[in-house]
Amino acid sequence: MGEIRTPKEQIVKYWFSIVDECGLSVDASEAHERCWRCGYKAKLERCHIIPDSLGGPDSVDNLVLLCHRCHLENPNVSDPEIMWDWIRAYGTPFYDTFWTLQGEKEYKFIYGKPVEKEFSERNIADIEVMNRFINEAFQRTSFHFGHPHLNSATLAGVLRMALKNYDKENGKLK
Repeated sequence: MGEIRTPKEQIVKYWFSIVDECGLSVDASEAHERCWRCGYKAKLERCHIIPDSLGGPDSVDNLVLLCHRCHLENPNVSDPEIMWDWIRAYGTPFYDTFWTLQGEKEYKFIYGKPVEKEFSERNIADIEVMNRFINEAFQRTSFHFGHPHLNSATLAGVLRMALKNYDKENGKLK
């Protein structure tokens, strides 16, 4: 496979002339600079809807724009509907919240309850109360080699460490 030559501007123009942006993590005005799945401002990569390896062409109707992180996770299947189902399933209403939400989902999966319930059980009504603990926990993380971001499991771990430290400081050891 060679370099994809279809300009990003053409991809945006094509898709946002036929796709409703409701439910996406990006709106049309920023689709050239924000990932269509997570909504983060990032260097965007042209991603095949139907992979090149499955005969997908390098044409505007077979390309979407994703950040590197989302590009690695996209579905590699021959049904083009699956890509749009996947992109829409992760739609977030606010920019730059997607990966935090993924970390919260991971937390619930690992620990069996949502972070909101953890806060409620501790009578923490304002997230600002937890910011110091969360920021301290972030200082005790690292990136996986070659990946310039924290994965969902690490984000869930940050939340858990912050809650444990909150409990320790407030005499609520579990």
